[in-house]
Amino acid sequence: MMSNEAKQQLVESTLRLAPVVPVVIIEDASKAVGMARALVAGGIPSIEVTLRTPSALDAVRAIAAEVEGAFVGVGTVLTARDLEAAYKAGAKFAVSPGSSPRLLDAAADHELPLLPGAATSSEAMNLLERGYRFQKFFPAVPAGGSKLIGAWASPLPQITFCPTGGISLANAAEFLALPNVVCVGGSWLTPANLLAAGDFAAIEKLAREASQLGR
Repeated sequence: MMSNEAKQQLVESTLRLAPVVPVVIIEDASKAVGMARALVAGGIPSIEVTLRTPSALDAVRAIAAEVEGAFVGVGTVLTARDLEAAYKAGAKFAVSPGSSPRLLDAAADHELPLLPGAATSSEAMNLLERGYRFQKFFPAVPAGGSKLIGAWASPLPQITFCPTGGISLANAAEFLALPNVVCVGGSWLTPANLLAAGDFAAIEKLAREASQLGR
């Protein structure tokens, strides 16, 4: 069994691949490979496919099997069953909007690295006690935005965040400028209309733009 610290190092390396992790809600798994290839070509290799549609795990399987250079993960992981399903589909990491004792216990006994979510300093501290140095700040903008997470940098320097929720090209830079932010998560790279149309050239353009943030 991989140690928690080893899993944290894998999470860190995944989050440091690019300034943005696209949060993907995919309705049609047949679009997954083209979408992922466009993201990778645009300089965005880490991809979070959320478990919000029946097509999600099929999409993860296709990306894991067919897209060279993609680091595909599964989002909206809520239970031990979700964690195992993500692992079997070929995911390299899992993301949760928050945390629960059962999910954290399951993650401690599982090979798949988890990025759990926190929206308050108490939640962040509880996760730190469990060894999570890397956490998702969610929902970032409704919870208090860059001012809140920036205020945590001094009292909680051990924790590095991936803010997600309400983040777009317009406000990503203010989060990425913070010392305790490694990257941001956002859905603007793979909007539903472009996925439905199979407009992968437009997705690649959005990815290329996002890949330059914070540089």
